[in-house]
Amino acid sequence: MDVSRFADRWKSHILETFSADSEGRPQWIQDLEKGEDEGWFGPGSAVWAVHGGMPTLVAGIRALLMQTLHPGAMAGVHDWSRYREDPLGRLAGTVRWVITTSFGDQATAVDVSRRVRGYHRKVQGTFVDGHGVERPYSANDPDLLSWVHIVFTDAFLSTHMQWGPPIPGGPDRYVAEWAKAGELMGVEAPPRSHAELHAQIDAFHDQGLLRADERTRETISFLREPPLRASMLPAYRVLFAGAVASLEPRYRELLGLDKASFGPFPLPALASTRVMLGVAGRVMGDQSTSHEAALKRIARLRDEHASTGAASGESPDPHPGHGDDVGDRARPAA
Repeated sequence: MDVSRFADRWKSHILETFSADSEGRPQWIQDLEKGEDEGWFGPGSAVWAVHGGMPTLVAGIRALLMQTLHPGAMAGVHDWSRYREDPLGRLAGTVRWVITTSFGDQATAVDVSRRVRGYHRKVQGTFVDGHGVERPYSANDPDLLSWVHIVFTDAFLSTHMQWGPPIPGGPDRYVAEWAKAGELMGVEAPPRSHAELHAQIDAFHDQGLLRADERTRETISFLREPPLRASMLPAYRVLFAGAVASLEPRYRELLGLDKASFGPFPLPALASTRVMLGVAGRVMGDQSTSHEAALKRIARLRDEHASTGAASGESPDPHPGHGDDVGDRARPAA
């Protein structure tokens, strides 16, 4: 077997899965080179470090598992989402929002969030809550927006803390920075510290708002065996087991999931996931296409700033915005 050819094919499949483009350069990625500012975060930020890391491959699975525990969120997915008919298309849409908000300029992040919220306006219906009471829902309801935001934040932070390098500024800085994304999506009081994040998640649990039902089990079954290429499934199963193992026991129990095992013997899901992420990192390379595009935008802006300063006789600031070197590197997702 030609290992190099297999690795290239695997990389192409991963990029196509997450961006709908086998080279990882759809037009919206290329458009990240445009814009007139460094974005809401920028080089050296906690968000760039976390969202540019390989643990994001596990974080997405964990976030979706947790999301299924809110019956209102699950009703919206069941009633309106096209994940069964076009799962990779829906995934690419979600990835586009995350990447654009993380690495794009501020205006583009605002625009993509506004478009998502516009789509959410038609997502309405009813669901049975954790107390057995039928309630109306809208995807833009404050509690649903909050739940989706906090389980996303928790998933990406927890998986990075488990398998990634230290975060610039630590967990609190990541939560505080990513609160901006929550605000762009209409979240009224996004957490701004690690402690606040846990408190908000626990509040949903302690108030009895979470439960698993047939829709939850249907989605978990789909997540366990998604329609991926055969060459990707073995690696995905390792990542799925890692996502399950990373959950707090009470949420794993609510979901009806157990840690991976062989009969009565537990399998080393966390360690296996670390190995798999290492392999994926070697295959994917040192930098994602979205990171590259964002760095090109920032380099252009800094060059323009330096040229303007030189022409006016001012001493140019070589590092406007976040003040970190434009060559800073973060490990890529897809």
